[in-house]
Amino acid sequence: MAAVYQTLHRRVSSLVCRLHSTYVRKMRYLNQLKEDDSLCRQAQASGTFYLFHNLSPFLQKVGKKYLIPQVSAAEMGQVLEKFPEAQQWMEKSVLIGCSDEHRPRFALDLGALDKSVIESELHGSFTDLRKALFVVDREDSPLLASAQSLLRWHDSHQYCSRTGQPTQKNPAGSKRVCHASGVTYYPQMSPVVITLVSDGSRCLLARQPSFPPGMFTALSGFCDMGENVEEAVRREVAEEVGLEVESLSYSASQHWPFPSSSLMIACHALVAAQKAEISIDTLELEEARWFGLEEIVEGLKRQPSSSKQDDGSILPWFPPKQAIAHQLIQEWLQQQTA
Repeated sequence: MAAVYQTLHRRVSSLVCRLHSTYVRKMRYLNQLKEDDSLCRQAQASGTFYLFHNLSPFLQKVGKKYLIPQVSAAEMGQVLEKFPEAQQWMEKSVLIGCSDEHRPRFALDLGALDKSVIESELHGSFTDLRKALFVVDREDSPLLASAQSLLRWHDSHQYCSRTGQPTQKNPAGSKRVCHASGVTYYPQMSPVVITLVSDGSRCLLARQPSFPPGMFTALSGFCDMGENVEEAVRREVAEEVGLEVESLSYSASQHWPFPSSSLMIACHALVAAQKAEISIDTLELEEARWFGLEEIVEGLKRQPSSSKQDDGSILPWFPPKQAIAHQLIQEWLQQQTA
């Protein structure tokens, strides 16, 4: 019996190792591309490119679906041939990943070139990122978000904060260097807590004046310097809606490109039902209120286009599936119906 168990264990371990090694090889290859400039330049010749124009991604509509085309290096060359001033533009690209077959993926912003020429050549259109994130397949959204964030970071860090001299990016776009001072800059993200508050039978959702009409979501805010996640959650809930958190739990995290590049740390927070009177910070929020189970069920079914009523009023609707706030609301709903 022991021999059978050992054989089975070896087979399972071998399978796990093979699956794991595929991921490890992929990550190590990406790290090589970031560290070896000549290897990265070679990879640009065989890689695929995700295109942006002033940080708006390029999409193609096929039937009712929106796709993110992966433009080959050869196709990129044909596009850039139409712009004599853009012959070296491939070097402006940034590495954003690779396929399991080790085919590198780059992002490139063509914002200084004529948008209509590119759209005509590649049969698609450049779309605002907020819209694009919610019309492409769910698994493609993170790629667009991370690509745009990296491109935005390079655009805003072209000069050294210490010397004022131009900084130079490496071929992979994983860093920028000021050769005058020797300072190396790396892309950074800002931690943000996003919290679904509950009093046990209801959950609290809020909206800011800048939100689309009718949209309510979980509370969120940037972590202050020196804060841990728990402290940030408690402070944000106290500041924004005047409630004191009794306990909290971590749910998940998500990169989010707005306003620049944020790491959304999603949590559930519980407040005492007998101390659940909301007092909003009007500088931050336009409205905040408690939602019962039935309201959440109906709100999740509702689309922005169907929220407006005949009398002009707007029914509440919630963030779509691609947003981590949607996941928090779904988790709360599952807890209530378990």
